[in-house]
Amino acid sequence: MAVSFLARDVSDLCLGKPPLRSLSTAATIADALAVLKNSDESFISVWLCCEHEKEKEQCRCVGKVCMVDVICYLCKEDNLLSPSSALNQPISVILPKDCSLVVHLQPSSSLLEAIDLILQGAQNLVVPILTTKRSGVSRRKQHLKASSTINSHNGCEFCWLTQEDVIRFLLGSIGVFTPLPALSLDSLGIISSDVLAIDYFSPASSAVGAISKSLTQQTSVAILDSDGTFIGEISPFTLGSCDETVVAAIATLSAGDLMAYIDCGGPPEDLVRVVKARLKEKSLEKMLQEFTILSSCESLHAAFSSSSDEESPTRTMTRSGRYSRSSSYSARMVRKAEAIVCHPKSSLIAVMIQAIAHRVNYLWVIEDDCSLVGIVTFSNMLKVFREHLETM
Repeated sequence: MAVSFLARDVSDLCLGKPPLRSLSTAATIADALAVLKNSDESFISVWLCCEHEKEKEQCRCVGKVCMVDVICYLCKEDNLLSPSSALNQPISVILPKDCSLVVHLQPSSSLLEAIDLILQGAQNLVVPILTTKRSGVSRRKQHLKASSTINSHNGCEFCWLTQEDVIRFLLGSIGVFTPLPALSLDSLGIISSDVLAIDYFSPASSAVGAISKSLTQQTSVAILDSDGTFIGEISPFTLGSCDETVVAAIATLSAGDLMAYIDCGGPPEDLVRVVKARLKEKSLEKMLQEFTILSSCESLHAAFSSSSDEESPTRTMTRSGRYSRSSSYSARMVRKAEAIVCHPKSSLIAVMIQAIAHRVNYLWVIEDDCSLVGIVTFSNMLKVFREHLETM
């Protein structure tokens, strides 16, 4: 029964998925930044199109970029001094070098094939969207008019599947894998002790390499105190809810203060003052002045300017990191910087539900005294499901 279940086509997982927003490899980082700020998606696909003499133009998704890619790039010393010049560089500069992170897959491929690709390192599976008569061509055209970044390639549109999509699908038929879902994390041996971590008082700038690595691993960077107690995290997911001006905070604050700064409630005023003062000390005020690209950089400028008393209580930070007087967030989802944790004795199904509910690909595993045990990821979970099939 389980084998027939996993033999289902990946097209089943694509139902209702929106078409990919995309950029050409010829685009600049500024182009990507503009699209990310106006998109409901955390990642934008990047495509390379080649023309052949006897063939039609062939296009292929060669990677993906997100706000964290832009932020980590701007944190480089040379780019801090001239951010506008850095943003004019080609998007290929921030594309992950590992081409296996994004893999094309046919709609007729089995779910088992999809799981195997993910276990081999793929993060996103690019799948053509099957157009049915019911969906209608005119409806697709409306989508295209709604956003110039939703493009068809090779005569069709594409969506992509993620680890979360597969875990969610498995959860819908979890009974097939009984008794596996009821077993604890430690009994399954899926807690990884190989984690990315930084001391609470260390400069946030020293964590940029770990943040970039955690983005590739789809994990996060743990923040620990001197005793190794788990304090919190610097999550690419939360960091991606900010805009590019958060680079100023990374360049000037400690890891612990950055954790508070990127909370979706908006940076505390005292930290804003600290950032401003330290930017002056480092002669980096020009960085703030140049962060006015595409007329959407308001986060630090609004905070650094003298706010009236009636404005302060009503400010919220939207998904792009910009302040708004509205009580609602933008379409792009944000969450608090609070880390999502579980216990070594937590059951597999409980952790799956917890991760999906919080839209994260991992959970930190801690003991009752808050000491860090390790991390459990969707990839770890999929590996267990895959191994379990071989025993059935």
